[in-house]
Amino acid sequence: MRISNDRRGDDFEINVIPLIDVLLTLLMFFVLTSTFVQHSRLQVTLPKASTQDRDMNAPALTIMIDRDGRFYVGSDEVLGEGIEPLKRTIARNAGDDRDRQVTIRADAMTPNQDVVTAMDALGQLGFTRLSIATTPSKPDAGK
Repeated sequence: MRISNDRRGDDFEINVIPLIDVLLTLLMFFVLTSTFVQHSRLQVTLPKASTQDRDMNAPALTIMIDRDGRFYVGSDEVLGEGIEPLKRTIARNAGDDRDRQVTIRADAMTPNQDVVTAMDALGQLGFTRLSIATTPSKPDAGK
C-alpha cells in the first residue's frame, strides 16, 4: 500500500490577467479625464472698452444682431438667409452715402460668424467707418 502526500488538487494559482485588464482600464480612464480637466481650465482674458474719448453723436446707420442670428438694419428686419438680403437692406437704408458711420450692435451670445457676415456685407458695399458697440467696463475691474 502506498501512502503518499500528493496534493496536486490543492495547488493555488493566481491569475493576474484580469487584474491587469482592470488596472489598464482605470489608467486609461484617469489619463483621459485629466486631459479634459486641463482644457476646461483655459483662462481667456477678454478685451475691455473704455468710456473715454467717445463720440456721443448717434450713428447714422445701426445694424443689430440678436442672439438667434436675425439681422436688423435701422428698424427694418432683414428677411432671408445669407449675405445678399443683408446687403440689399443696408443699401436701401444707407442710400449712396458710403462715408456714413456704421455701428454693429450684436448680442453677447451672438455667434462670431453673424458679426463677420455683417462686416463682410458692409465691406462689399464700400463702408469704411465701422464700429462695434460694447458696454463700458467697470473702472476698477482690471485691478
